[in-house]
Amino acid sequence: MLFIRRKKEGNKVSSHALSVKKGVSIEIISIFWMIVEAVVAIGSGVIAHSLSLVAFGADSIIELIAGGVLLWRLVIEARGASLTQVEQAEKKSSWVVGIALLLLALYIVIASIDKLVTHQGAESSFWGIGLSLASGIIMPILSRSKKKIGNKIGSKALRADGACSIVCAYMAWTVLLGTVLNALVGWWWIDSIASLGLVYIVVKEGLEAVQEAKGVPDT
Repeated sequence: MLFIRRKKEGNKVSSHALSVKKGVSIEIISIFWMIVEAVVAIGSGVIAHSLSLVAFGADSIIELIAGGVLLWRLVIEARGASLTQVEQAEKKSSWVVGIALLLLALYIVIASIDKLVTHQGAESSFWGIGLSLASGIIMPILSRSKKKIGNKIGSKALRADGACSIVCAYMAWTVLLGTVLNALVGWWWIDSIASLGLVYIVVKEGLEAVQEAKGVPDT
């Protein structure tokens, strides 16, 4: 019986270590895609005067920072760090993700109000449309993987990062919708209104990450 128990514990440890390695791989893929998103979205957004596209790129930069911190946290655990070290890295990661999301929400509000006051709408952008379609498909896949692995290894920060990816996917479809409607029916304001629609989700996820960093139990 003792042998069987030890074997089960060994298998559990092995499965946990494998999940952590998968987490490292998924974060590396995510970071690579965030770099592509940030460069293409901000560049094409400035050219097309698209608030939601620039905000999309800003979100990519924030996710890039958060992803880098998450990668550091996962690498620490993969290298056999102590439980205390892992928990400290987990809290730091949650702080970074939470604060980054709240800063993104502030940027969206200020930029949206400015666009509405000055009557600036989004122009069509081939690169923006292509990027939005790609991100709208890729990010939900990355999000599911992050949340699944986060559940397996008990990482709230990784699950929060998965929520960031869902926000990114929502922003991608918002960019696409704003660009298409402005081109077809001339709704110049739809870009700003759609961007403001993101604020609730972004603030909600940001506050949850901050609460997790503080050690407040889930409600």
